[in-house]
This record gives sequence, C-alpha cells and structure tokens, in this order.
Amino acid sequence: MTQRTLATFMLAVGLATLAGCASPSVITLNDGREIQAIDTPSYDEKSGFYEFEQLDGKETRINKDQVRTVKEL
Repeated sequence: MTQRTLATFMLAVGLATLAGCASPSVITLNDGREIQAIDTPSYDEKSGFYEFEQLDGKETRINKDQVRTVKEL
C-alpha cells in the first residue's frame, strides 16, 4: 500500500512541476487577431521579431510592428 501511495505522490509532484514551467500566452495583433502560444514569446532585438511556438507545435515569427499586446494566461 505504501508503494502505491509513494508512486501517486511522486506523480502528483512531477505534474505540478511541469504545470508550473509553462506560461501560455495570447498575442494580440494590430488587426485584432489573437494567436495562442505555448510559452511566453521571446523577442529578438536584432531582427525585430517575436518568436514562439503555437499550440499546434508550429514555430512562428511575427514582426514587432504587428504586435499590439502579449498577455500571459
């Protein structure tokens, strides 16, 4: 019985840790469209683009001039 309890506890701790790492974001563009990202987008100052991964796993880059807001969910 204690092995099952320990395994359940370890699984719960692992899932809580993974859930704490991700911070999904919504990127609102100037034309009103909203794009959901798995994590907070990173901004590349040299190129002037935000880089992020969409919910479907596709890597995307958007020009800073097209972005109105970036909000964490």
